[in-house]
Amino acid sequence: MGPKLGPARGATAACKVAVRRLFFSTSSVGSEKICKMSTFWIPASNIAPVKVKDTDIHSRLVRYGFLRQVHSGIFHMLPLGHRVQVKLERLIGQHMETLGACRLDMSSLSSESLWETSGRLDKIYPELFRFADRKGSPYLLAPTHEEEITNLVAKGLHSYKELPLRLYQITRKYRDEMRPRAGILRAREFTMKDLYTFDYSAASALEAYAAVRAAYTAIFACLGLPVVAAEASSGDMGGSLSHEYLLAAPNGEDKLVTCAGCGYAANAEVAGLKEGDNHSLCPRCSDGALTHQNAVELGHTFYLATRYSEPLGANVVVPATLLGNGTDGTVMVPLQMGCHGIGVSRLLASAAEHWSLSDSPGIGWPPAIAPFQVIILYRSEFQADAGEAAAAISKSCQADILLDDRSESLAWKMRDADNIGFIAKASYGDSH
Repeated sequence: MGPKLGPARGATAACKVAVRRLFFSTSSVGSEKICKMSTFWIPASNIAPVKVKDTDIHSRLVRYGFLRQVHSGIFHMLPLGHRVQVKLERLIGQHMETLGACRLDMSSLSSESLWETSGRLDKIYPELFRFADRKGSPYLLAPTHEEEITNLVAKGLHSYKELPLRLYQITRKYRDEMRPRAGILRAREFTMKDLYTFDYSAASALEAYAAVRAAYTAIFACLGLPVVAAEASSGDMGGSLSHEYLLAAPNGEDKLVTCAGCGYAANAEVAGLKEGDNHSLCPRCSDGALTHQNAVELGHTFYLATRYSEPLGANVVVPATLLGNGTDGTVMVPLQMGCHGIGVSRLLASAAEHWSLSDSPGIGWPPAIAPFQVIILYRSEFQADAGEAAAAISKSCQADILLDDRSESLAWKMRDADNIGFIAKASYGDSH
């Protein structure tokens, strides 16, 4: 939950040195400033130790004021949770920008006619929230945006010279889950990052796919998560190549199969294993021992090829020489596409679970997305010392700091801080 940085008066210098050492060895994302607990709304139920049955991460996030469930599978993100999510979105956005991607924000409403044209409407019909406007025009709440983004680019792209094109968004999605469960791990409303890539050749589209895979690896590394890129089925999304980004977790609904010998990794659905048919041996190297684990899917990359561009008319005229045809003139080709998602809500919960200790009631966070990096706890007579320490730490470390200026005892504040999760704690006054 973070180191405690000494309870003595005059410890500003020690706090400053310790926190500098900590934060120069980690990366943080977000706007740094000093906040006061008295003006920051944290509607936690209480800070009593949780019971064994309440130690799952969803219970902790609710208990300590990060989120609230308002309907089945639908949640409000409270100020603490919102801070974490904003930092997570910024981290993801930074890595999308390294790919040359531009951010946009698409409407949550999608026309059913586009889904009919792509052929997906009937395939995922039960999962859609559907409605009609007052004129009877059919719409749906988008669970994903392949149809809309393809239609947008088809109408807005005027030349092959505008390619390659990389567009991403971080927005709320909707899926009518039959059995929402595990809090924001499987909800009806959730936040996702979607990146869409457009190229005029398969070769450049596959280069983009490889670059996205590298960016995903970097994102999960920043969060300290041992995520595995596993071969996966493209399912209803379509396309010929896809990988799931799986984090081993006891409550995971996916099955991750890995080989210690050759590094093979796949979702069990595509691993080609059969009970009683050497199912414990690697299908790639044939002799490596396989490990089977429950896992949570945090991301998915798809090479879509022309799955959506052909039916939706997203074409571009390209000089034939650029396609390696060796002839003069031009050729009209459908755009080569990729779509690449990260479940932001799911990643938030999974990161908290991975960093939290099973034998401790509190929540742990990766340093990059902790709601605040530092909390300073103090009794009222140490207010000046606490303020001086906060200013010094903020100036030297660019860390965001929370001052606990409430009237409760220092021991109460310390217990509350342990539950919420901070990277470092500094205290002024007797903690007993």
